[in-house]
Amino acid sequence: MSDHNRHPQASTGPLQRSKKDLIAATVLATAALVGVGTVWATAPIRHSDLVPPAETYTNPGALASAPTALHERWRVSNPAVPSLTRPLISEGLVISAEGGTVVAHDATTGEPVWSYERDLGVCSLGAAFGSVVVTYRNAAGCGDVTQIDAKTGTYRSTRSAPSRDEVLPISSNDRVGIVNSERVELWRSDLVRTVEYGDKVAKQEANLQPHENCVISSALTRKELLAVVEKCPDQPNNSMLRFQATTPEDSRKPKIKADVAIPGTDSQLIAVGQTAAAVYVPGAPAKLITYDDQGKEKARLDVKSSPLIADHVENTPDLAFSPETADLPHHMTWFDGERLYLLNPASLAAEVIFEGALGTGVAVGDRIMFPIEGGIAVGNWANGQIESTIPVDRGDYQGRVALTVAGTTVVEKRGDTLVGLGG
Repeated sequence: MSDHNRHPQASTGPLQRSKKDLIAATVLATAALVGVGTVWATAPIRHSDLVPPAETYTNPGALASAPTALHERWRVSNPAVPSLTRPLISEGLVISAEGGTVVAHDATTGEPVWSYERDLGVCSLGAAFGSVVVTYRNAAGCGDVTQIDAKTGTYRSTRSAPSRDEVLPISSNDRVGIVNSERVELWRSDLVRTVEYGDKVAKQEANLQPHENCVISSALTRKELLAVVEKCPDQPNNSMLRFQATTPEDSRKPKIKADVAIPGTDSQLIAVGQTAAAVYVPGAPAKLITYDDQGKEKARLDVKSSPLIADHVENTPDLAFSPETADLPHHMTWFDGERLYLLNPASLAAEVIFEGALGTGVAVGDRIMFPIEGGIAVGNWANGQIESTIPVDRGDYQGRVALTVAGTTVVEKRGDTLVGLGG
């Protein structure tokens, strides 16, 4: 209450309190107890069931070279987070999510190693810091987060904050978080927030966010860099690329390093390095343009139209876009819907383009394996040549496929299903 609304009152000692005072005190005390009970009752650990491993899981080691033949070992359902475009692997375990249950599977057999279940639905899933980070949807949106040690299947950290209902996972080796069309949030290894950008659900202080009226198109992070592409009312004909620090002095107040206006409003991030970002710009022809974190253009290439981005622009333009990316030892990769781009990790310039891909791939030895119609191509990333094809029977499945390796098992994500393949 402000001073000008206060009225002078006589001092009242403990024995002089009125009946109203005592009633008010009782109400406040009751409210406090209810508040404490509510916090306990709604805490993530309260309504959960964590089943740890029966014994310590041993990672079977890495696949040393591309196999000559593969057959199906196992398959598991994985429908909870369709925006997670690749199989999620942590500490050699394959992670799936269905409904409110997250399961870590033995990569060789597909059998559960540990599981975590809540009476809420999973809305985002990530892996970083040797742990699995699960975001659940509650009455306050997708902001109820639990972190589980991947190897031991034990709790590490939790956090809970208001959020929007629909979010996409965003992560690097150093950060994990969520993004949607209104907001980006990153957390460090103990789930303490390091940066938030965009329109807050519950504002506590004004004038901390510089562009809260913009609509976020896409976001990617690596090391100490966060890159965001967005559409803003004051730039009706452009997309805005913002380079930001992942650890500003105040997590509530973004530290913008550079702003770049890109002609057209349908541009999307497709890769981010430690000091640069690559943006796909639709047009005739479309272009891949790389900017450094000072906002200077470093590379430009005319490319074919991206079917995935064209589909997003036509069908879900109001939602944030999640580019399908994966890292190799000497390249970053981006799948555009029909072809796989291999980008130089420093300049982000495209060095190799594999046509006919169905999704992102993985490095095995000194070769790349990526999904194609009827099997898996084994390619030479130095010259862009496909050297062999491993037949894979996908039955009647028609659609995108992304693959990675867990131990000695090749894992494919086919829509809502994870499939383990072995020699």
